[in-house]
Amino acid sequence: MTLRIYGNRQIKTLPGQETRPTSSRVREAVFNIWQGKIAGCRWLDICAGTGSMGAEALCRGASLVVGIEQSSRACATIQQNWQQVADTGQEWRVLRGNVTQQLKSLVGKQFDRIYFDPPYASGLYQPVLEAIADYDLLDINGELAAEHNPQGWTPPVIPTWEICRQKIYGNTALTFYRIMDEGDEAKDE
Repeated sequence: MTLRIYGNRQIKTLPGQETRPTSSRVREAVFNIWQGKIAGCRWLDICAGTGSMGAEALCRGASLVVGIEQSSRACATIQQNWQQVADTGQEWRVLRGNVTQQLKSLVGKQFDRIYFDPPYASGLYQPVLEAIADYDLLDINGELAAEHNPQGWTPPVIPTWEICRQKIYGNTALTFYRIMDEGDEAKDE
């Protein structure tokens, strides 16, 4: 099975329900929201599935794309997809395993854009967002987008972050976070 991304390029997907690729409507919305901020950025794709978001970031000029995925079959597909779309000079890698453990391996690195799309009922939202904040993985000027079910979802609270926008696209919602300005933190005290 294939999926089309930016520039009418085809990438592979896994058969069955092992992964849930981000819909083209949501993918397009994310890249429209972050338009002008992808070229040269450092992108982290968490619970990457088939890697469609990371592939799209590579096609749009991201300088570094890192994907984290637990499934070995999905990791093999991501590697094929990213190798196919990456240009010379773009760096990418896929980390396989438990997401919170793999995030710890990224300590010392920062990302401009982070896309987080776990299985909706996984219970990963709070611990993963806390780990990203604790390990200082989000750049001070960066943003994180968490994909989730719009029904019955309570946004995790990260004390140093703020929600900068929320969007709903049918049965998919996105909550965008950024690091609070230090002046905003002082107001809350």
